[in-house]
Amino acid sequence: MLTIIAKLIKLLNSNANPSQLALAVCFAAAMGLTPLSAPHNILLLFLLLLLRINLSLFLLSWGFFTFIAYVFDPVSHSIGLTLLQADSLQSLLQQLYNNNVWRFLGFNNTLILGSSVVSLLIAIPLFFLSRLLIIKYRSHLLQRVSQSRLGLWLKGGKIYNTYQTFYG
Repeated sequence: MLTIIAKLIKLLNSNANPSQLALAVCFAAAMGLTPLSAPHNILLLFLLLLLRINLSLFLLSWGFFTFIAYVFDPVSHSIGLTLLQADSLQSLLQQLYNNNVWRFLGFNNTLILGSSVVSLLIAIPLFFLSRLLIIKYRSHLLQRVSQSRLGLWLKGGKIYNTYQTFYG
């Protein structure tokens, strides 16, 4: 756990593009909010490995969003149930279900459909919010944290020593 935190601190302090880091948070939200057994997560994992997305930030964010998902599963279920029972969508959903690909993706499951819709709705705002927070951290908070009593105390601890071994 200390190595993941040290890698995250190194990553936030590095010259990595904030958009790449924000994209890691968005991918983690999409995988964390949906059930792990959802087939579209294989596609997300493939894209994660194909694109230049930081795995440390993804794993840390994925754990956070997986924890959040347990709290919001009833809401996701009700959203999925509402969408599946909507009269205006019945013909579209029936056509999609008759296609083998859509049936395999499991969007007839209320939890998968609801959580996918929620993750798609929050993806763009989450991208810009996390990008803004990373930029604000680098420009304002980094200098203050490193000079504070807490920052000086952490420099003498295990996390900073682990950080120094990775940072070189």
